[in-house]
Amino acid sequence: MNPAVITPNTLAKLREVCTATLTTQLFKLGFRNTFIPGLQALSPRQRMVGEAATLRLVPAREDLATFDTISKPSYAQRVAIEGIQPGQVLVVEARGVMGAAAGGEVYMTRLKVLGAAGYVIDGCIRDYPAIQELGFPVYAKGAASPPHPVKHLAVEVNVPVGCAEVLVMPGDIMVGDGEGVVCVPRHVAEQVAESGAELDRLETFVLEKIRAGAPVPGTYPPNEATLKEYEVWKQWHK
Repeated sequence: MNPAVITPNTLAKLREVCTATLTTQLFKLGFRNTFIPGLQALSPRQRMVGEAATLRLVPAREDLATFDTISKPSYAQRVAIEGIQPGQVLVVEARGVMGAAAGGEVYMTRLKVLGAAGYVIDGCIRDYPAIQELGFPVYAKGAASPPHPVKHLAVEVNVPVGCAEVLVMPGDIMVGDGEGVVCVPRHVAEQVAESGAELDRLETFVLEKIRAGAPVPGTYPPNEATLKEYEVWKQWHK
């Protein structure tokens, strides 16, 4: 099956839609498990939108997770980083492990230089303060100093992964803001971008009414009279 085409216009719309709106729109389509829980945005004012590239980490074993192994160009983590394409988000399955870092300032800088759109891991990173100043979207469970072979062995690139129990397929669209990260299944990305942008406009109008003293009933969700007001409001706020 050919993957759905993702246009620059779709990505631009998703960049403007908050993750709260996206999860609502995805829920309406039947998707209940798209928000990746427990992650911190190291640069919460930055938005992140991009196609997922993936890396899977498994538990370390002493004969395999060695510094000699992880230093080889063929090691899966290095393959994932050096193979990243402009606009992609590297999504790492780290099983929620908090005792070791799977990436730091060097790798995040390399991803930024290569044009990656962000980095998402359900585990930890090191060099936390430096990465906060890097100007590159990173989402992680927290900080840890120990190197990743203490707990992890990278084994596969661009396979389906479970990031904090959310399925991420290579090519899905990852969207991040100050609240966290949503995985948008690729084949519904265009639909969600369009409906999400419209819902955000509606909620801007609703907030204006609430701030002006309107009651919640009839305003949110909007009744027929409120929707008619909204259509007029839209003409003045194009």
